Amino acid sequence: MRKAHIVYAHPEPQSFVASMRKTVEVSLSSSGWQTTVTDLQQSKFNPIVSDSDFNDRLRHDYLVYAKEQRHAWATETIAPEIAKEVRSLLAADLLVLVFPIYWFSVPAQMKGWIDRVMLSGTFYGGREIYEKGGMRGKKALVVASLGGREHMFGKAAIHGELKDILRHLLQGTLGYVGYSVLDPYFAYHVPYVDDSVREGMLQDLSELTLNIDTRSIIEMPSLDKFDAQFRPI
Repeated sequence: MRKAHIVYAHPEPQSFVASMRKTVEVSLSSSGWQTTVTDLQQSKFNPIVSDSDFNDRLRHDYLVYAKEQRHAWATETIAPEIAKEVRSLLAADLLVLVFPIYWFSVPAQMKGWIDRVMLSGTFYGGREIYEKGGMRGKKALVVASLGGREHMFGKAAIHGELKDILRHLLQGTLGYVGYSVLDPYFAYHVPYVDDSVREGMLQDLSELTLNIDTRSIIEMPSLDKFDAQFRPI
């Protein structure tokens, strides 16, 4: 059975974003996926990186976070809440991030989850990025809501392409560590539309999730086009 891990961030349990999370979970389960969920608010996940993430330090006089991540994972001395999330991602064939877009980005708690959980050495390192990253062979989907209208985003629109705005996440995070990144789902203008429109959004999301195997994949850089120092060939 294929496994999916859903990471969800929103402060209101009855929010539309919570409904999106539930829609993804139910649709995947009905399609035969085994699902697990991390609710960052409910679990009170700590988004702040610090030396307390490591129970045994490689160096005690100076913190190099990426190196300490490698050491702590190898020696099984990383903080338990980080280890739990890493194991969930390693076990999952699909990662789904569900969140509201804040300031053209992810909420702070989800950014902290990325910083603490996507470990150097396990998820990426050296030339082990993109198609050689630690999550190669797995897929990732972003499901996000926002207050802006759809016409405000696009090639000639005032803000530009939303996928370009979220490149730091789609490519710089998920693609970078090796995920095949599916075309994201965006729910526009959510706080200002009526219930019938929101219900239509959830139906579209359900249909997408039920047919996730046919969802297009965002093109990522190929290491074959770059030399050992990542210069273009």
